[in-house]
Amino acid sequence: MQNPPQLARVEPPPGTAPPVDGHRSRRDEYAAGHYGVRWALDGRRVVRGLVRGLVVLLAFLAVPAAVYTAGSTAYEQSRYAPPDAPGGAADAGAPVPAHDPARPTAVVVVGNGGANVADALVPYDVLAGTGAFNVYTVAPERRALPLLGGLDLVPHLSFAQLRERLGGAAPEVTVVPEMPVSGSDAEVTGWLRDTAGGGLVLGVCTGARLLADAGLLDGRPATTHWYRMDGLQQRHPQVDWQRGVRYVDDGDVITTGGLLSSVDGTLRVIERLLGTDAAAKAADAVGWPGYSPGTAAALPGSRVAPSEGILHLLNIGFRANGTTVGVVLSDGVGELELASAFAPYGEVKSARTLALAAGGDSIRSRHGLTFVPRADLDAAGRTDRLLVPGLAARPDPDVAAAARRAGVPVVQLHQQPGFAFEAALRDMAATTDVATTRWAAKILEYSQADLRPAGPAWPWAPALQVLFLGLVGVAAALAVEQVVRRVRAGRS
Repeated sequence: MQNPPQLARVEPPPGTAPPVDGHRSRRDEYAAGHYGVRWALDGRRVVRGLVRGLVVLLAFLAVPAAVYTAGSTAYEQSRYAPPDAPGGAADAGAPVPAHDPARPTAVVVVGNGGANVADALVPYDVLAGTGAFNVYTVAPERRALPLLGGLDLVPHLSFAQLRERLGGAAPEVTVVPEMPVSGSDAEVTGWLRDTAGGGLVLGVCTGARLLADAGLLDGRPATTHWYRMDGLQQRHPQVDWQRGVRYVDDGDVITTGGLLSSVDGTLRVIERLLGTDAAAKAADAVGWPGYSPGTAAALPGSRVAPSEGILHLLNIGFRANGTTVGVVLSDGVGELELASAFAPYGEVKSARTLALAAGGDSIRSRHGLTFVPRADLDAAGRTDRLLVPGLAARPDPDVAAAARRAGVPVVQLHQQPGFAFEAALRDMAATTDVATTRWAAKILEYSQADLRPAGPAWPWAPALQVLFLGLVGVAAALAVEQVVRRVRAGRS
């Protein structure tokens, strides 16, 4: 029997794949589909995990963000809150110093919306302390006006009253502090342009904004607070803004850096009008350690460090509205001493300040300013502690009794001679924290070389509050998720 013929093996054409067994192909197709489904499911799980993680993160941030927004908004609105009862007997009864025609006149301008407490009171104290000037506070209207932190000042004169007193002449010196934007800006800038520009103008801190708005800085060198420099450069590019100096003297206009750089600018005014010896005596009188005769001292370039940005958020959003420092006003207190009790807290926004006085009566400062308190000593219970500024101040039995009733401590802020803000910053470090105090010194442009603050290193309580609020948000989100799952399960 013959063998069956052998069939020739047909090779596939070059470049083509060999035939695949049909059963094996179906198994491969099943496996590919199976793994594809698994990969799709795994991908969905990853996406769900990412979404869930994002939801948890947003829940962690949502509650602190809401608390921060409410707290910071409320605090910003309180910084220049108008007096509870503007006008009245306190304004009408506020005395005006006698005018000596033989002396040059210096005025400190306050807008109808108020002014920065340090920018206004520090130059006033330095100028008045020389005894060589008629020194007045002036405003568009003569009524109680808020200084930063709720210290209400009754200006000596309105613009119209000053014009009458000087016979229409410009004052020899006009000090322009930082002022909040208000409806009186146009009136202030118009007065600066038409009247004050006839004398020597000293722009303090972001008072340079008003000078630039009035056109007094066009094409000229000027400086301002480092924190506001970029914004003013954009708003007024025609001004030659200078960094790194405490003041810029450009003839009939002197501008200073922020806040305590006003001491240097004011001393420069005294140098020019009274001489270097008088300026040196003025520096000694207020304990200013940084006097630089005849030239502007260098100011280290400053930027906001990340840690300082965090400090700002913690203070304004989570601490300021929960901490109130009562500041006791008393007759004869120095203007610079009084400013030192308000300005550090107002600048870094770490606490509210409340001006108190016995019986709620107005007081007169060392150089004749009238201040109206927001409350009497019975309101000590609304505070966390009482500060009594003034080197000449002595423990007052009424203050001590009010503090005992309220269960709060009393601090005599100025125990020994020296620059008033140094004592205030040390007290701030002991009762707040060192990091916030150093941030305050930086904002105030006060040298930290000899400060040596001692106290808690960091604002741990506000930081823990943020953490707690974040965990509350996460817990709420997880609870909502459980409810949703149960509802879905019940529908199934």
